Amino acid sequence: MDTSRIIEILESVKDDLDYTKETALIDDELLDSFDVVAIIGSLSDEYDVTISVDDMTPENFNSAEAIAQMVDRLIEEQN
Repeated sequence: MDTSRIIEILESVKDDLDYTKETALIDDELLDSFDVVAIIGSLSDEYDVTISVDDMTPENFNSAEAIAQMVDRLIEEQN
């Protein structure tokens, strides 16, 4: 999956980060829980996926690439 749409979603939630370079969005506390909830809602709407509590790990949300990989996996699993 191309990360450009993921980055657009991230920027719509919090636009003061360079999502093309960040690799520790959660670990470095650049995104807070409210940001993550907004991102999950947008991802669910955009890609018609259900993001479970088990998917809400720092590894899945530390970068735009990690989010894209998670969404790809969820699309595959849910189809």
